[in-house]
Order: sequence, then structure tokens, then C-alpha cells
Amino acid sequence: MARSERAAARVRATGAEPVHCDLAGIQAAHLAGCDTVIHCAALVAPWGARADFVQTNVTGTENMLRAARAAGVRRFIHLGTEAALFRGQELVDIDESHPYPERTPFLYSETKRDAEKRVLAAHESGIFHAVSLRPRLVWGPGDTTILPNLVALVDRGVFRWIDRGKPLTSTTHIANLVAGVEAALTRGKGGTAYFITDDGTRTLREFLGQMLVATGHSPGSRSVPGWLVRSVAWWAEALWKVLGRRTPPPVTRFSAAIVSVQGTLRNHKAKRELGYQPVISVAEGMAQLAAAGD
Repeated sequence: MARSERAAARVRATGAEPVHCDLAGIQAAHLAGCDTVIHCAALVAPWGARADFVQTNVTGTENMLRAARAAGVRRFIHLGTEAALFRGQELVDIDESHPYPERTPFLYSETKRDAEKRVLAAHESGIFHAVSLRPRLVWGPGDTTILPNLVALVDRGVFRWIDRGKPLTSTTHIANLVAGVEAALTRGKGGTAYFITDDGTRTLREFLGQMLVATGHSPGSRSVPGWLVRSVAWWAEALWKVLGRRTPPPVTRFSAAIVSVQGTLRNHKAKRELGYQPVISVAEGMAQLAAAGD
């Protein structure tokens, strides 16, 4: 899917064929001849209007499902997230049996939860095979979010660890996410979600610190308490809403919460049912980042 000529050129550069459409206007004709849809499109942001999140993440997914069914697509792979389970709580060594929260204060979590529910409910044995893959903290070459944002904070001299970076986290190198998608092309139980992660867990300080050092940046050791950052985020969001500002506040509740609590996931089910195996270790991924910066 390409919404602009620039995007279409990037698709062609990979050897694929761009289809000019968007989530609002997707039709069966756009998917003619497709066996599988890999649905990655989403509004990924810690702040924004409810209507925008719902239109892209929920309604957009419904539109893709409808067009895929009408086009005779047999398999639908949804790129979900562990954030669909997140309401600000610790996620400690969880598997896919962990329940969705009934309520969450985060629009991204809420709408990705609702989108995933619709995908899994659309599964129909022998007719329409639908699964959802849930990576966490996707990183690696081509990263346009995590590493660039960290580097910007370091360069401005405002980077701080939260609770000294002690929370444990699972991560997903982009090559391992691709391996998970490739496995889901032919394997997996329909109507099911799978965590796709790197092997092992590490503290945020260990992981993010290695990323920064690998790219020639020093994060330093300054830290602030998690409770303070979460409180500031709550008041900042409240003030921004009163003022009617559309740009994000300096810190959001979602950003403050997601990096101040543990988030560790088990990938056993993906290994067992998809035949998923990580193709790159975290150490190898860090070496890759360092080599790219040389």
C-alpha cells in the first residue's frame, strides 16, 4: 500500500509492486490476486485525538478485513503489540493467556486492543486464516522512532533514566520480527495471537544504553523517580487538554508508564506453533548498529 508517489518509489525499490490506496478507501480490487495480507499500518503515537486513533487503528483494520474477505484473501497477518494488554501495570513474564484490560487510559493501547480483537474474531477455519503477532520494542536498522528519539534527548542534554533504568524488558529486533511474519505465512493457529521477541530479557538501562553507545552516544547516569515522571505526565496532559493544544506535551502518560514498569514476554508459543526462531541475537544486533555507525 502506498499513499504517495514517494512511498510508491520506496516500495518499487524493494522489488515489490505498490498499490495506490489508503485504509479509508481500500477495496477488494486493490487486493486482487493476493493470497495474504500483512497488515502493519497503524497510528503509533503516545498522544493524539481519539478520532484519529480509532479511524486508523480500528476502522482502518475493519476496512482491511472487509476488503481482504471480499477479494478472497486466505490469510491475514496483523502486526499487533503487547501494548494492547497495557493499562500502566507491570507485565512480568506473561504469555498469550494474559487478558485484555477492560479499560486503559492510553488511546494507542485501547485501539490496538480493539483492532486485534476484530482480527482474531474474523478467523474462519478453512476460509480466512487470521493471526496477530505482538512484538515489543522493535529496533534495528531503519529505526525511525526509538533510537532517533533517544539520540535527540541525549544531544539536547535532557536525557534521564527513569528509576535508574532498572525495569526489565523484552525486545524485538526487526530481523526477528520479519522471521516471525515469514513463519506466520504458512503456520500458526487461526484466531490466535503470538508474542514475537528476541531471546532473553535485560534492563532498559542495559538495552538502551548499549544502543546509544553503539551509535557513539553517552546516556550518562542521571536518573529521576518513576512516580515523579508519571505525575508530571498526568498534569502535563491535563493542562494540554485544557489549553486545547494538539502538539504533544513534553512527557505523556503512555511514554512515562511504558518505560517505568517491567514488560517481559514469553515467546514459547510462537516457537512451538509457528516454528519461530530468532535469527539474530541482541549482541549481534548491537554489533550491527555499531558497524553501521563506523
